[in-house]
Amino acid sequence: MRITLLILLVPLLFILSCKNQEQQVVKDITTKPNVLFIAVDDLNNWISPIQNFSNVKTPNFDRLSKMGVTFTNAHVQAPLCGPSRASIMTGLRPSTTGIYGMTPDNKIRREGNPATKDIRFLPEYFEDNGYYTMGIGKLFHIHAPDSVFNESGGRVKGFGPYPKKRFVWDGFGTSKSKKEKYGRTSTDWGAFPEQDSLMPDHQSVNWVAERLQRNYDEPFFMGLGFLRVHVPLYVPQKWFDLYPLEDIQTPPYKSDDLNDIPPVGMQINDLPMMPSTEWAKDSGEWKKIVQAYLACMSYVDYELGRVLDALESSKYADNTIIVLWSDHGYRLGEKGTFAKHALWETATKAPLLFAAPNLPKGKKITAPVEMLSIYPTLLELSGLPAYKRNEGNSLVAMMENNEGLNEARAITTYGMNNHAIKTNGYRYIQYEDGTEEFYNHSLDSNEWYNEANNPKYKSEIEALKALLPNVNSKWDSESNYTFQPYFVEQKMRVNGKENKPVDVIGADR
Repeated sequence: MRITLLILLVPLLFILSCKNQEQQVVKDITTKPNVLFIAVDDLNNWISPIQNFSNVKTPNFDRLSKMGVTFTNAHVQAPLCGPSRASIMTGLRPSTTGIYGMTPDNKIRREGNPATKDIRFLPEYFEDNGYYTMGIGKLFHIHAPDSVFNESGGRVKGFGPYPKKRFVWDGFGTSKSKKEKYGRTSTDWGAFPEQDSLMPDHQSVNWVAERLQRNYDEPFFMGLGFLRVHVPLYVPQKWFDLYPLEDIQTPPYKSDDLNDIPPVGMQINDLPMMPSTEWAKDSGEWKKIVQAYLACMSYVDYELGRVLDALESSKYADNTIIVLWSDHGYRLGEKGTFAKHALWETATKAPLLFAAPNLPKGKKITAPVEMLSIYPTLLELSGLPAYKRNEGNSLVAMMENNEGLNEARAITTYGMNNHAIKTNGYRYIQYEDGTEEFYNHSLDSNEWYNEANNPKYKSEIEALKALLPNVNSKWDSESNYTFQPYFVEQKMRVNGKENKPVDVIGADR
C-alpha cells in the first residue's frame, strides 16, 4: 500500500515542482524591470528641463523629466566620445583603463589591457542575469563590440545624410602641414534632408518601436544610440523654422578669457580645425550655428517622443526603467570655440535622466554626479547584484532619499593625468605638469577667472587635490587620438610608441 502510494505521489510531486518552476519563471519575467538605455551624441545641457537655453523647444525631454529624476549637474568621465562611452560601458575610469582616446569597440576588452581583459560590459551583465539584450545606433564608440547584444541593429556609417554641396569648416587656409597635424573637421550646418524619415535616427527609432511590440520570454535590455546632435548639424528645415535667427541667444563669451590658462590647457584647446568664436562673430555665423544646434536638439526630442509613445503603447509601459544620457557636453562659442575637447564645465556637463516605477516623479537634483554611476544605478534599480568591478556609485539612495548630496563630486579625465574635479560650487583642474585652474562657481559660473593662485582658496584647493585619482595608467596601446597633436605627443612621450590610425566612421572630429 505504501509503495503504491509512493508510486502515485512521485509523479504528482514532479508535476507540482515543474509547475512551481514555471510560475517562478513567469514571476521573474513579470517582476524584473526592463531597461531602455538611450544615448544622445554631443548633447549639452541646453534642453528645456535643465537650462532651457534660448527658449529651446524640447517637450519630450520635459515629458521624460516629469516621469522621473533629472540630474542637472551630471559630468562625463572624459570630454570625448570614445573614452566617455568606454567608461560607462565598463564601469571603470579612463585613468584606470588607459583608454584616453578612440579605441575600436572590439579592442576595449582584450588580454593586453589588465584593467579590461575580463570586464563584463553593461549589457553583458544584464544578459548574465537573465536579460535578453538588444541595441542599435551609436552606443560604444562605433556601435558595440561583436556579440555584446543578443540582437544588434548595427549602426549607419558616418553622421549623414549629407547634401551634395557642403560648407565644411576649414580654418587652416593654405597651410598643408597644419592640416596634416590636426586632421579635418566635419563641422558644418544647414537644413537637410527634406524629411525626418531620411535620418538614420528615425530608422533606429522604428527598429526600437517595432521591438517594443514583441513578446519576450525574459526581461529585456534595449540600447538606442542617437547620432544627432553630433556634427554636421543637418536636420530638415522644419526644425530650423522653430528658431528665427532674430530670437536666437548666444552663450556668454569673453574674448580674453583664456589669458590665465596654463600652457597644457591651451595645447588641449588648440583647435584650429573647429570654428573659432571670433570667426563666428565676425562672419555673422554664430547665431546660425546655435540655431542649427537647437534645431538638432528639437529633432532628437521628436524622435525621443516617438520612443516614449511606443513604450507607453506597449505592455512594458509600467515595468521599464529608462535612462537617458549624453557622452559629453558641447561648447557653442564658450572658451573661444565650437567643440567638446576640454576640462571646463561646458565640455564635461551633460544630461542624465532616470525614470523607473519606484522613483520620484519630476524630481531634479543639482548635486554633481558622474556618468560612471549609470552602470551601478541600473543594477540596483533592476534588483540585480552589484558588480564589484564598478568604480562608480549607485545614485538610487540619492534619488529616493537625497542621500549624499553634500558629499557629491565628479571627476573628468582628458588624456593621462589631466583631471577636473567638480564639487558643489567649485571646479578644480590639474594638468599633467602640476599646473592648475580653480573656479568658484558661486561667483564665476562662466569660469572666466582662474583663482588657482589666490591664497583665499588654499584650503578648498587642497581638499580637491585629495580627490584626484591615485591610478593614472599609461595609454592603452589600442587607444589613440590622432585628431589633436597634444594627445599624439603625450602618448608617444609616455608609451614610446606612435599612435595608430583609427577608423573614423564613428570618430568625434
